[in-house]
Amino acid sequence: MSRLKAADRPYDIVLFGATGFVGELTAEYLAAHAPEGLRWAIAGRGEDKLRRLRDRLPAAADVGVLLADVADPDSLRELAAQARVVATTVGPYVRHGDALVAACADAGTDYLDLTGEPEFVDLTYVRHDARARETGARLVHACGFDSVPHDLGVHFTVGQLPEGVPLTVDGFVRVGAAFSGGTLASALGQFARGRQLRAAALERRRHEPRLVGRRVATPTGAPRFAGEVGAWALPLPTVDAQIVRRSAKALDRYGPDFRYRHYAAVRRLPVAVGGVAAVAALVAAAQVPPVRRRLSGRLAPGEGPSAERRARSWFSVRFVGEGGGRKVFTEVSGGDPGYDETAKMFAEAALCLALDTLPVTAGQVTTAVAMGEALTERLRAAGIGFRVAASR
Repeated sequence: MSRLKAADRPYDIVLFGATGFVGELTAEYLAAHAPEGLRWAIAGRGEDKLRRLRDRLPAAADVGVLLADVADPDSLRELAAQARVVATTVGPYVRHGDALVAACADAGTDYLDLTGEPEFVDLTYVRHDARARETGARLVHACGFDSVPHDLGVHFTVGQLPEGVPLTVDGFVRVGAAFSGGTLASALGQFARGRQLRAAALERRRHEPRLVGRRVATPTGAPRFAGEVGAWALPLPTVDAQIVRRSAKALDRYGPDFRYRHYAAVRRLPVAVGGVAAVAALVAAAQVPPVRRRLSGRLAPGEGPSAERRARSWFSVRFVGEGGGRKVFTEVSGGDPGYDETAKMFAEAALCLALDTLPVTAGQVTTAVAMGEALTERLRAAGIGFRVAASR
């Protein structure tokens, strides 16, 4: 019922946090690729910055400007009431995101974000999934490099394998890119919140229905040399495997017994060892507030790599899937993962929710569950590769 009411709202898509680093890239992508007749707006707390951004966009007169602040819940409720889809770049989400999720869940408004924060995803499930199911809102987290290539890549790989049999998929991530201040702030914040992260995960397990008649597992795995991709495989304890697990639990196509493992792929052993040491040092530094603040200050949120640096950036996620006597090798690949391609994924996900014919879903759902093949095809058309490399 709320979907029918939402058709009368003034905007199909509202981009909140549009003047941040990824927000501006997303606004530019939407301005360049939105179909004729799309009603969309940029939103944030600084009217002057928003209007300057709008004036730089093609067809600027067709883009609305809305004011809202994460510290003002009333403004967020008003924002949600004006849109069919709200896409937000305002993080760290565990600090700034909950009120907007609540507003969208109450209003029956579809919600997307770029979070890579497992604690936030678990908290919003506990607090807002039930209400979103009542109103018809779709709450879709991790709609950038976290975790679209991984979630849709596994979904694509499963589609190449037999149905109704146990399946295993391993994902191997390679990236050549820089990162922004917002990414650094989110990572340091999560590293410093181990106790809260574990508590949120436990609370989610108390609320989440148990899977009956099927089994889904995402074990961490151990470091190893992966001959199938010719690289050292290091377990990646990111949100991506959790998102894949939730897709697998929701979709019977993943089979009666499904397992996914998520790795970083590193060609040279010394680089692998150095990477592990660097992450361990960053985790340790995040536990000391003065050190954490100093690290965060070295690259402020809203800052990021130059266009020239992004043009040299790339990513590749290779998947090895097995089941029913068949083995497939697939790949999802593209350019700059954290910014250019993230903005593309984010904008296309918003367009997909607003415009495409999709399965009927509600509550907290993943990109694979909410959009699946429709978003995969959008991303393919936009230049992100989904391919079967080999099979036997």
